Amino acid sequence: MNAELALRILSLCVLLAAAETLHGIFRAAVLVPRIGKKPALKVAIVSGSLLAFALCWWRVPAMGVTATLPLLGIGFVLALFMAAFDILLGRWLLKRPWSRAFEDFNPATGNYLLLGIVLLVFFPWLAVQL
Repeated sequence: MNAELALRILSLCVLLAAAETLHGIFRAAVLVPRIGKKPALKVAIVSGSLLAFALCWWRVPAMGVTATLPLLGIGFVLALFMAAFDILLGRWLLKRPWSRAFEDFNPATGNYLLLGIVLLVFFPWLAVQL
């Protein structure tokens, strides 16, 4: 991997983090008051995943990577970055305890973030295939 590709991947990570942060604010401010927390989380996993895929579809093909394994590697980096970003955002900005920071990844509590993280691994590959 060269420095240009690393920079493109990092810029996609930052773009995803910004978009998903705004998406989360929208969910909390608009969806939760109208439809409730649990339904809003279900809607948000779909809309957030579509948003993440759209950003991958826009940015990944320009990276010039076409082989499956490197594309899955890019997805893995994106997924790790976004998981870490979510945990750290919850922990330090929202002042959540560590146990609550990890609760977002537990589908048993009505949170589907883990599903979105898993999908993110495959989005770069899917974006190039389409």
